[in-house]
Amino acid sequence: MIFDAEQSFSLPYPGPHEAALAFLRDPQRSLGRVTFLQNVRVSESIVRAEMLVQVPMMGTLTLPFESELILTNDGAHLTPRTLESQAWAEVGGSGAVQGTTLDYRFAFRVHVDMPTAEKWGGAAFEKMFHATARRTLERLAKEFPDGVRAAMP
Repeated sequence: MIFDAEQSFSLPYPGPHEAALAFLRDPQRSLGRVTFLQNVRVSESIVRAEMLVQVPMMGTLTLPFESELILTNDGAHLTPRTLESQAWAEVGGSGAVQGTTLDYRFAFRVHVDMPTAEKWGGAAFEKMFHATARRTLERLAKEFPDGVRAAMP
């Protein structure tokens, strides 16, 4: 199963342009307070973390992701990398600084391998899981700006 969500937002940065640009280009700092991400780390332009997604009936799914960090003149891009796992996420997008305003655009894609439903009960569970997981991912995407704001000085 694959679930998608997107989130775009702008936030004022409480400092000069150069500080805003440095903040945006440092995912470990700027994403470190996003509540559904854990262990955000950067090594040689690769951002790694785990996305925690609470899904009713399934508990908490821990979805690893890796994205390549590409610096641009006005910010940075995240390009998702494919992982080999039963449950994982793609996190991609871009961020740009306009003056002291941070403009973000993120896309999330969650991959969860589940057995194929062969009977009506399994198919009903699959539909229910799909609807619940999709709503949960959309809710998490909406929480993203609060986490970035909390990481600001």
